Amino acid sequence: MRKVVLSVIAVLLIIGAVFGAKYIIDSKTAPKPRVEKEVKIVVTDTVHNKTIPIVIPANGNLEAKRRVEIYAEVTGIFQPVSKLFRTGQEYKAGETLISIDNTEFYAQVRSARANLSNLITAIMPDLRLDYPQSYDNWQRYLDRLDTDKRIPALPEPVDQKEKYFITGRNIYRSYYDIKNLESRLAKYRIVAPFNGILTDALVSEGTLIRNGQQLGEFIQTDIYELQVAMSGEFADLIEIGEEVALYNISKTKEYTGQVVRMNGKVDQSSQTIVVVIQIEHPDLKAGMYLTAMMDAREVDQAIEIDRSLLQNGNQIFIVEEGALRLVTVQPVYFSDKNVILKGLEDGTVIISQTVAGAYEGMIVKTEEQAKAEKEKENATSTENTAA
Repeated sequence: MRKVVLSVIAVLLIIGAVFGAKYIIDSKTAPKPRVEKEVKIVVTDTVHNKTIPIVIPANGNLEAKRRVEIYAEVTGIFQPVSKLFRTGQEYKAGETLISIDNTEFYAQVRSARANLSNLITAIMPDLRLDYPQSYDNWQRYLDRLDTDKRIPALPEPVDQKEKYFITGRNIYRSYYDIKNLESRLAKYRIVAPFNGILTDALVSEGTLIRNGQQLGEFIQTDIYELQVAMSGEFADLIEIGEEVALYNISKTKEYTGQVVRMNGKVDQSSQTIVVVIQIEHPDLKAGMYLTAMMDAREVDQAIEIDRSLLQNGNQIFIVEEGALRLVTVQPVYFSDKNVILKGLEDGTVIISQTVAGAYEGMIVKTEEQAKAEKEKENATSTENTAA
């Protein structure tokens, strides 16, 4: 009996110990961890509204203002001249670019001139008798007629009777046939129309040149044009004669051009309009890639910031009482990297660099505040060390 009582007491003690331990565990409250608020340091800028010009970038390749493609209008062998017909060769206005052998055709021209001389000689006796007042004029003309030179203009007839007489002898027809031959003879020699350089040479000396064959390309090297496409909405803001700043592809050199032409039609597919800028500079070459910065208009009481700072299309973060706050602004013009906007008062502090995870109400410090606190801590540490 005694063993039974002891066993029951032991079981009750064990059960009581278990419930007691559970109560103690459940009644113990864990301390809340201290959460330290992170204060981010932000880079800021102060708003100073001003007048900002809207600059529209446009780019393209330079083209020579005066450019001619050289074609043959006659057939013959390309004869050597004083300068080799090669790419990069410079010529002065009037210098021979290409000379084509004209021996056979030149003989035809001389024969036609001689034939005209014979026709005039044949009518001289009749002129002496029927038109004595015109005889001296025709005699002087006959004396000047040379089969090796271009024929001069025929003497003017005194009256209609003389004109009919000359016409009946086929003199006028022969004269105009010769003028036609002389015009064709001139095409055997191609000359430079202006000072420039040969940019393309498709034939060489000794080549058989055929009628209609392209021979090369010749350009003027001191004046170039740049055709750029810009949005049609700015067409009314661009003026003929307006100066334009241009840069090379690496932006190491700057040139100044002038708007000389503007297309009167907007491209329907792209809604752009072609503007032509003229540039003169000895360093320029045809085909160079240039970027033009065109001033469209000016925006008053505005600032320009990086596009990455714009939130939701029309809001930016400002710093107010140590925290970030979103304010609504009015974007006016977007470029590739920046945006021009209005709606901020002078003296407003805005962030000038993006903040990762930024949200309205975030506690922040400006770089100036962080620097001042650091200097204060250093000064206090120095005083404690000295004491």
